Amino acid sequence: MTIRNTLCAMSIVSLTACSTTTSHQQQASSKSDPETVLVTYHVKSGKESEFQEVLASAWEVYRKEHLVFAQPHVIVQDKETEDKPRFVEIFTWVSHSAPVHAAASAKMLWDQMHSLCEPRGAQSGLVGGEVDLLTPNPR
Repeated sequence: MTIRNTLCAMSIVSLTACSTTTSHQQQASSKSDPETVLVTYHVKSGKESEFQEVLASAWEVYRKEHLVFAQPHVIVQDKETEDKPRFVEIFTWVSHSAPVHAAASAKMLWDQMHSLCEPRGAQSGLVGGEVDLLTPNPR
């Protein structure tokens, strides 16, 4: 599944969940509500630099197309079993429907991201979903 399909599926799932518990007016509002996502990329060994370049290009397209908020945007890298590289990205789409309306250039980058990732265990190369953004209470 490409990242485009993954992100579209995440949007559809979250919209479907809303439709069972809200009125039509609330549904329209939820489509325009921001959506914070956490995406895990299981990057192929040796492809880390290339992946980082594609990830940076995708972020530039998202910002240029006003699909995401500038903050939060966090990318971390670590190693999974057998020292296989994993990247995790957290960001917020301006709306649940933003990924669906992404430019062709973004969709092309999603395909590149997918080609640089690999399935691990029972997980696909790209795994993502909506999360709740929590901010610490000031002390």
